Amino acid sequence: MVKLPECNRCQLYAHDPHLVCAVHPIGVEGNRCPDFEIDPLLEPEEVWQPEAASYYNGELIMQPKRYSTQLQRLDLLDLHPIFTGRCPSCEIPILQTHPHRVHWDCSTCNWKDDLL
Repeated sequence: MVKLPECNRCQLYAHDPHLVCAVHPIGVEGNRCPDFEIDPLLEPEEVWQPEAASYYNGELIMQPKRYSTQLQRLDLLDLHPIFTGRCPSCEIPILQTHPHRVHWDCSTCNWKDDLL
């Protein structure tokens, strides 16, 4: 019996130790099933990520050490000019430029962007 890894998520899966599914009782030949249909009643797969890491385009990226906790990362979203468009120190607008800014330093109060 040839059962593929995606069989457990298929709408046609038999959930039986002796059958794979109603269409292919002993499984399929090869590594792909032409009749695979995702079961809409399944719980979505949990996307787990370790603390101090995030997934971007399916790749696990480790966060810089100084922004390692969830609270620190949320503070960054609330305060950094790349997200707010203003200096976190004096609230003066810091506009995006073209080509895009790399450093978001404030010329008014001399706040320095030490994100990188």
